[in-house]
Amino acid sequence: MQIFRSIQELPPGWPRSVAAIGNFDGVHRGHQEIIARVLDRARILKARAIAVTFDPHPVALLHPERAPNLITPMPHRLRLLELTGLEATLVLPFTHDFSMLSAGEFAEGVLCRALRAAEVHEGDTFRFGHDAAAGIEDLKRLGAELGFGVISHGALRVRGVPVSSSEVRRRVTLGQMGMARAMLGRPFSIQSTPEPGRGVGTKLAAPTINLAPYSGLLPPHGVYVTRLRIGEGPDAPALPAVSNVGVRPTFADAGFAIETHLLQGPPSVDVAETTPLELCFLKRLRDERRFPSPDALKTQILRDVEQAQRYFRRFPSAAAR
Repeated sequence: MQIFRSIQELPPGWPRSVAAIGNFDGVHRGHQEIIARVLDRARILKARAIAVTFDPHPVALLHPERAPNLITPMPHRLRLLELTGLEATLVLPFTHDFSMLSAGEFAEGVLCRALRAAEVHEGDTFRFGHDAAAGIEDLKRLGAELGFGVISHGALRVRGVPVSSSEVRRRVTLGQMGMARAMLGRPFSIQSTPEPGRGVGTKLAAPTINLAPYSGLLPPHGVYVTRLRIGEGPDAPALPAVSNVGVRPTFADAGFAIETHLLQGPPSVDVAETTPLELCFLKRLRDERRFPSPDALKTQILRDVEQAQRYFRRFPSAAAR
């Protein structure tokens, strides 16, 4: 997938395109459904299939106090968009000047002139232009004037609930990992690297990995059945694990950490401080709580490990997906 970081990076003579525009945070099943339609129409129209997204998230610039913790920070989001089969993604820098563009200026400058859009596909709640003043009917009117079609899509429903990025965030913050997984079409995951200074070298001496500080969306403090992928690419091992997210209240001044205990012992690959890690959250086991002693905590950890092992015995494929 080609990635363009501005309109100016689009090559001369850019062909006609079929586009979807949005933040695509999470690249959830609703996004995937729209992108699948974009791909179909691009094949029929012999056009390029492209997504248009924004960096940073518009709310982070316009109302930073309300900015959401992202389900998928931009590098993760781009990898997920590539997996859909899109040919290209245009990442538009969301600046103050860009936020002042009217709906008409955006449609003419970006969709018509830059992308040569033949069709634009959007959810029916799409808003755009200065102050998000325009909606899907305005886009259809502008498309008719400028020569591109507009196809609107209703919200996909999962278990009777409309799928949206905000709803996925809500489910994750409630610890409802099963519902988040159903909406995303995959387990909720975070991407990081090992925490430096905790005994992580070229080879782990113990079957535990702690993740470096992470600024994106996290589930609530607690213990989870997880899967840890070490490295990148199709051959990167995915290992069953149990993880704690929280402040480790049994120990004074321990501080926040994401600690992952590997159920099958140390990994068979080298793990350095820069090794990419992806931690997938499969099931919430319990709240984090303070124990009267380290021995009491150790006893509970053994129970947590046994619960996680039972989960993987029941769902063996969960360890490798």
